[in-house]
Amino acid sequence: MFDIDNWTEIFSSIKKNKVRTFLTGFAIAWGIFMFVIMLAASNGAQTGIQSVFAKRTSNILQVQGRFTSIPYEGLPENRSINLDNRDLNRLRNRFVETEYISAMIPVRTRIRYGSESTVGNTIGIYPDYNNVGGIKIVDNQGRLIHNRDMDEQRKVVIVNRRLREVLFNDEDPVGRTMLINDLPFTVIGVFSENAIVDLEKAYIPFSTAQLLFGDGWRFNNLAFTVQGLRTNRDNETFSAHLRRDFAAAHQFHPNDRVAVNMQNELRTYLQTFGIFNAIVIFIWVIGIGTLFAGMVGVSNIMLITVRERTKEFGIRKALGAKPSSIIKGIILESVTITSMFGYLGLFLGIWVCGLANIWLKNHPDVEKFAIFENPSVDMGMAIAAMVLLIVVGVLAGYFPARQAVRVPPVEAMRAE
Repeated sequence: MFDIDNWTEIFSSIKKNKVRTFLTGFAIAWGIFMFVIMLAASNGAQTGIQSVFAKRTSNILQVQGRFTSIPYEGLPENRSINLDNRDLNRLRNRFVETEYISAMIPVRTRIRYGSESTVGNTIGIYPDYNNVGGIKIVDNQGRLIHNRDMDEQRKVVIVNRRLREVLFNDEDPVGRTMLINDLPFTVIGVFSENAIVDLEKAYIPFSTAQLLFGDGWRFNNLAFTVQGLRTNRDNETFSAHLRRDFAAAHQFHPNDRVAVNMQNELRTYLQTFGIFNAIVIFIWVIGIGTLFAGMVGVSNIMLITVRERTKEFGIRKALGAKPSSIIKGIILESVTITSMFGYLGLFLGIWVCGLANIWLKNHPDVEKFAIFENPSVDMGMAIAAMVLLIVVGVLAGYFPARQAVRVPPVEAMRAE
């Protein structure tokens, strides 16, 4: 029930100790403000990293054959491990976790159109690689490689935007014929993909690359996506199983980590967000520590207030005031100071984060800040901070209040 006398008493006490209250309240407001800023910065970095990973396929695993480093069952070290179509079929049939699978044959080639030429990467791929690499057609310019191109070993090619700019300038490349190592290929599309570096690149059907640039049924590497792996443990178990399978198929030691190189994007993804989770926990520890320091400050103020009002409390107890009413008044004053300044710091922190978010979105070089996106604190975090403030206020007021009611009325009235 709202009691105007209690609130009059609280604000009167605060008014008498304006400097002490302000300094302690400022410490609480500053602590909450910095807590919000750090939490928002962490969320902004995490959102930015998630956005970067969202533009890339994060559950990719690539396998590349290299050289053995350990002798095995009478076979020498430094043997070349070459992948072939049997590896592709084994992945499809034995590993239910695999989703999209593509063998690849990358070749460094001379690419020409008219009087323009450059050196770029030409890569033979399966149509599944469209999903593995996140390949998309740009501005409805053509189409991607599909199964019929594979079956008929067509000499068709899709080029990335960088290669289009170098060779074709403003001309529409779709339907044009360009030369790859002096072999004619028809351009069927212009693509963009989830690549960090935008170099000149062209994709052709895997069957065509194997026929023109390959070494029999062998190829350089496999790329595929996996599903159902949610933790590092699941990921490591799958990778170990995969390595043992390749070791048995190609007769190298299961512990030879050089024979087959595995580039695991999922491991990087999980490790990155594991680091961010640790950072968030660290920020919460700092925030709680800051609130605890603020609680000590408010508690000290309340102790001083209790000492100054000891005679008053003694008279009130002698006149029949219940100890619970005195405790309630002190705790309410403590919660008021803590909440008032804490909410001020919370509001200012959220306001500054909002300004920062607007600045980032409207910055002319917004792409430079791609790794830092939408620095904000969600409602759940704000509510948790407010609850913490109330708890801190209660704790800060309880101990001085308990000390106040323990003083006998006679002794309290003698206090000066």
